[in-house]
Amino acid sequence: MKKHLGVEPEAETKGLATSLRTDKETDRPGASSSHIIPQPPVLWPQATHSDRPSVAVLPFHNLSGDQTQDYFADGVVEDIITKLAQFRHLFVIACQSSFAYRGEAVDIRQIGLNLGVRYVVEGSVRKAGERLRISGQLIDSSTGLHLWADRFDGALVEVFDLQDQFASSIVGAIAPRVEEAEIERSKLKPTESLDAYDYYLRGVAVHDRAVISRESIDSALQLFMRAIERDQAFAAAYARAARCYASRKSHRWMADRAKETAEATRLAKRAIELGRDDAIALSYGGYVLGYVGGDLDDSALCIDRALLLNPNLAVAWGYSAWIEACLGKPDKAIERAAQAMQLSPRDPRLFALEFNTALAHFCAGRYVDAIGWARKALRAQPNYASAIRIAAASYALAERSLEAKEMISRLRELDPTLRLSNLSDVLPPFRRPDDRTRYIEGLRRAGLPE
Repeated sequence: MKKHLGVEPEAETKGLATSLRTDKETDRPGASSSHIIPQPPVLWPQATHSDRPSVAVLPFHNLSGDQTQDYFADGVVEDIITKLAQFRHLFVIACQSSFAYRGEAVDIRQIGLNLGVRYVVEGSVRKAGERLRISGQLIDSSTGLHLWADRFDGALVEVFDLQDQFASSIVGAIAPRVEEAEIERSKLKPTESLDAYDYYLRGVAVHDRAVISRESIDSALQLFMRAIERDQAFAAAYARAARCYASRKSHRWMADRAKETAEATRLAKRAIELGRDDAIALSYGGYVLGYVGGDLDDSALCIDRALLLNPNLAVAWGYSAWIEACLGKPDKAIERAAQAMQLSPRDPRLFALEFNTALAHFCAGRYVDAIGWARKALRAQPNYASAIRIAAASYALAERSLEAKEMISRLRELDPTLRLSNLSDVLPPFRRPDDRTRYIEGLRRAGLPE
């Protein structure tokens, strides 16, 4: 049995690893979900039902003509509710309330009013022979607008595994669409009526959806800091503000490297202290501890904790992939990045997952694969310096000098003062010396000046 994990508010830096460590050092989330023990969600401090997006999942209709399949439809809905509840920014209605509408032809807007929710999920299950099809849709209860709809097919072999797969797929689609709808809702509010969550959402929109630039990162940082001003216990806002400093580091936009590194680390640690049960805060805060603070061990502990809390959070799997690559476990990193992309195939930050996959292939010495994934990331974010560097080094080590020099030229347009002598400003904290050596050598061969 695991002990309760967490960071006490007064924890010092050196106590972080102790407070996050499990009884078994080797018991980390991985391929087997049997090792993942979701914890009950804890509400954000000072958050109320009206502050946060609220969701009700109605009983799915059984279209199979076989009443014995009702249990499967109910099981899928209960799994969806459980998995959605692991996203702490969502207020999710318990199944006892939403199941009261079983078999009733009630208007979605009326259900929204009755349950006090902004969004309603409804769907159906159809069995044909040994195949199952689940259809689902997400509806804005205030307007009746359909925000998302999809269907999922599978073979009825291991029914409970299939039930879990369906639920994970649906949740992976719903959570980002709710966030997008909330961002659009926030944009319509006048500035004078914005609360902490609205500023947070606007920061997310700028950081995750805008083209990477110094201006977009600075704007996102200001929005997250305004969220913190309005709610000083808002763990996720601290974590996302810290993440902005990580972007400034990776693009060498820090004006005062020592000062900004200290501020990024302070914000990340505060996020972790406040958000020991917040998977988003732990994911972003943990990443910053690793990349900006250079502490891979504490970084890994935070991300592992995030995965325990919410094994359906794509960003946690994505950052776990980055950590495993830096720790010298590239194949494990690739698996984790794939899990993130499977959970959120339309993720607005898919480019970051593609970069993490490229980094892992580079660490494994598979330079052609690294090039392919880095170029995918660059299609979405042409100014993504980390992906350009990996592509340049991989081209050079794959003996494709022309493409390597083209990448270096592109990199130097974005960062004219980058040299081998100051490359340590942006290097990932590789645990294996060989990974670091090959990264530097690749950029040297590509033409990065001394």
